[in-house]
Order: sequence, then structure tokens, then C-alpha cells
Amino acid sequence: MNLRIAEIMRILPHRYPFLLVDRVVELEQEKRIVALKNVTINEPFFNGHFPGLPVMPGVLTIEAMAQTGAILSLIERSPEELKHAAVYLTGIDEARFRK
Repeated sequence: MNLRIAEIMRILPHRYPFLLVDRVVELEQEKRIVALKNVTINEPFFNGHFPGLPVMPGVLTIEAMAQTGAILSLIERSPEELKHAAVYLTGIDEARFRK
């Protein structure tokens, strides 16, 4: 299953600049999901996060993963159910970025 931005925006309440999923390229219902965020140099966080050596902040990477997980959780909900649905990231233990 391949989801484009319009379908993602139907599922998630987030909007620019905090919508961090642009496309879903793989999806196995209730099992796994692969999503993309197209990052460009003019993203607002690059101005202050390591100027001259732009790096997407780890907390935003984790938020993008949380949004992707929310899509996986909510994909089969009806539009009416989505009006009342909310998925929250409540914590992360020992997250590390190795590369």
C-alpha cells in the first residue's frame, strides 16, 4: 500500500510545519510500515541546528517515527472514528542514534 500526502492528512491531525510524514511506501496492516519525510535545506530547524553542518534534530526524527506509528494504528479507521482518535507518544527509553 502506498499512501500520498492527502491520505496521510486524512489520518493525522498534524499540519505544516509539524507534519513529518510525506509518503508511506510500504504497509503491512498491524505489522509494519515504511514512510518518507522529504527534507530540504530550507526546513526551518536547519537555520539553528548546527549551522553550516545541517542535521535533522533527533527529537524530530523520533516525532516522525511516532507519526508513522500513528498512521499504522489508525489506517483502518473510518472518517468518523478519526474525528475522535488520538495517538500520543508517552515516552521513549534508551533511544540512541548510532549513525
